[in-house]
Amino acid sequence: MSGLSILDDKLWFPPAGASTEDGLLAIGGDLSDERLLLAYRSGIFPWFDDALPLWWCPDPRFVLFPSELKVSKSMQQVLRNGRFEFKMNTSFEKVIHNCKIAKRDHEGTWITTEVERAYMRLHKKGYGVCAEAWCNGELAGGLYGILIGKIFFGESMFSLISNASKFAFINYVYYLIKKDVRLIDCQVYTQHLESLGARMISRNIFLDMVKSYIP
Repeated sequence: MSGLSILDDKLWFPPAGASTEDGLLAIGGDLSDERLLLAYRSGIFPWFDDALPLWWCPDPRFVLFPSELKVSKSMQQVLRNGRFEFKMNTSFEKVIHNCKIAKRDHEGTWITTEVERAYMRLHKKGYGVCAEAWCNGELAGGLYGILIGKIFFGESMFSLISNASKFAFINYVYYLIKKDVRLIDCQVYTQHLESLGARMISRNIFLDMVKSYIP
């Protein structure tokens, strides 16, 4: 880990180009509202290694342009059949907790109790947002992230019923299009999001967009 910046109590981040080959930029620091918002405004996002904050800015960056959203015929049927109900920001705490405990194909969750608390604070300040799929009065799936300016920074999603998170995501993208949001940051590649239209762009292009779309 030589060459990585070690963060202290001062509010700063190194230049994005200083990251390692896999995108790791810095370690340490805290999850204060100010540091988290500075990170997103700088195109940086946190993942955790146990209790240690790790800050990332990978190259290339996996993103979805809302206008490039792909909706399969099977998902079009799901959107129409009325099984799920779409809601926003009614159960942020439940959404992030379900993302925390969701079973993943890869290593365990990065969402610690400290992360939950930090994003709950940002939710109360209007930055942390969630999209939800409900079925028979119960939360069936959803996603959460940070909305700043014209960029939505997606963090995590979960499904308790097949297609629930896709239903929530697609409906949320439709909402973002109406709000003139220009970019959805998906951070790193997943086949799930690629099937919905996400693709890689260079870090430099991504950072230029962050500067353009966040006041």
